[in-house]
Amino acid sequence: QMESVLESISQLPIFALDKIPLGVKMAPYFDGPHYARAANILNKYSHVVKYVASINTIGNSFMVDPIAEMPVIRSNGGFAGLSGRAVKYTALANVKKMRELLVEEIDVVGVGGVFTGQDAFDMILCGATAVQVGTCHWTEGPKCFDRICQELQDIMQSKGYKTIDDFKNKLKEWSKEGVAQSRQVKLQKKQQQQSGTASTGTIDVASTTTGHNPTDVMVMAVLVLIIAMLLADKWNVISIG
Repeated sequence: QMESVLESISQLPIFALDKIPLGVKMAPYFDGPHYARAANILNKYSHVVKYVASINTIGNSFMVDPIAEMPVIRSNGGFAGLSGRAVKYTALANVKKMRELLVEEIDVVGVGGVFTGQDAFDMILCGATAVQVGTCHWTEGPKCFDRICQELQDIMQSKGYKTIDDFKNKLKEWSKEGVAQSRQVKLQKKQQQQSGTASTGTIDVASTTTGHNPTDVMVMAVLVLIIAMLLADKWNVISIG
């Protein structure tokens, strides 16, 4: 069906003569032969198709409202397309595979589960020229774009990358050395977090033991001492002044 649609569209003057670039939103694929068949068709029309957006939602998903004991979504009996964080890894697989199989003239836009700069970095590393943000924009609003861009810039700076091209489509092969490096960094971060938690926990224990913070305890001690001295003076136990 995709081939017949592209054949018809490619003959329209706006694409055939005016050379307006055409983008195709791709369904999520899960099997090798499906990737290959889709890529072969798209490559035949690379004179018209200039980018693909991978992926669309994963169809026929279902979510239950356990309180009301009904589907969360009203339409279509509750069946709908799955999007957001749950589809990120399927999207990454499609981006990587499409980038491997498509000709260079066709760009890949990574779509699915982009909520952070790290998500955007992963997409670009797998071959995406650009990324699309959908669910995050719906839940967080337009401020998410500046946040994601800043997070991506911070990642690039920490890795010494100055441009997107420095790491785009440059995913490394799996290696024992890479695993060891990743584990070491994760261990260091975990130790730093535990160290910070332990320090905070010591302060919390001290304050919760008395029910007051240290400053309040000191002030209360001074007041008690003054009251004790005044009472002692009244009963001629000690003399003040």
